[in-house]
Amino acid sequence: MDSATTALRLIDRNPGLAAAELLEHLAPPPQFAGASLENYVPDPAHPSQAEAVEAVRRFADGVPDAPATGLAGLFRRKAPVVVDKPGIYLDGGFGVGKTHLLAALWHRTSGRRYFGTFIEYTALVGALGYAHAVEALSGARLIAIDEFELDDPGDTMVMSRLLGQLVAGGTRIAATSNTPPHALGEGRFAAQDFLREITALADRFDIFRIDGDDYRKRDIEGHAVALDEGAFTDRMRLETARGTATVDDFAAVLHHLSSVHPSRYIGLIDGLTAIGLRDVAVLRNQTDALRLVALVDRLYDAQIRIVATGVPLDRIFTEDMLSGGYRKKYLRAVSRMIALTTA
Repeated sequence: MDSATTALRLIDRNPGLAAAELLEHLAPPPQFAGASLENYVPDPAHPSQAEAVEAVRRFADGVPDAPATGLAGLFRRKAPVVVDKPGIYLDGGFGVGKTHLLAALWHRTSGRRYFGTFIEYTALVGALGYAHAVEALSGARLIAIDEFELDDPGDTMVMSRLLGQLVAGGTRIAATSNTPPHALGEGRFAAQDFLREITALADRFDIFRIDGDDYRKRDIEGHAVALDEGAFTDRMRLETARGTATVDDFAAVLHHLSSVHPSRYIGLIDGLTAIGLRDVAVLRNQTDALRLVALVDRLYDAQIRIVATGVPLDRIFTEDMLSGGYRKKYLRAVSRMIALTTA
């Protein structure tokens, strides 16, 4: 019997994720388990990469020791490290190693610390409620926020307030994004309240720009791989033999994503090694596109391979999407889908 036709289906998965599990997931993705400042390899053609490594090193060395009590606290000698602001912000294009550096900082920091994407932190607030989220995160030595992109002024205000309370309690903040803090939300919202929130967020960070080429495209062709039906069947037979794979129609997956909160996409793909998508087509609905971007982020974090037929996945976003306010999200997804379909 055809392995591709008997594979599991993503649309049959309906994950639940409790608040405690959300906290447990706030750690670097598996591919960054060994990330360090020492194994980040700066590109000599882009000096800002080496400068960013040193900036992260200085910031890490400036993380204060956890409070101590008794004689140990009385006689502890503290390193005379001065850091100007409670946050560091790494801005740069796709695939220049920002997440590697953020994970390296997380590994370099002892004590309680958390690492997650912006959407994971907002999902935590939604699951726990604001007051309980503050309580859960308070006292952490470091909050690391990857992909700090603001798509909603309400989320911006909540995160600004949350980070303000955590910083006031001694927590330090590290973030990455493809857009400098003062430009977050640019082209999307013009409300003065929103702009004030952006300024308040930016004022918490020392900002470092990282230039460079997308490492995911350095050694591969510039398009995602799309297979014909015969090659797809053969590939999925291989994927189901060596791991746990799903096979679905692309349209059915888009429909299923509409019924699953993005905070649960982690559970949706848990345990998978590959997903197969039949009849990929150009997206016409921006809501569908943004849900797919969120799924691709989780697939990339877990390094789950994508096998597809139809339109190459790097060509599914329309020109209007690629020139609009969510352009950077879509371009990041394109970069990641190219990498996952050639894995």
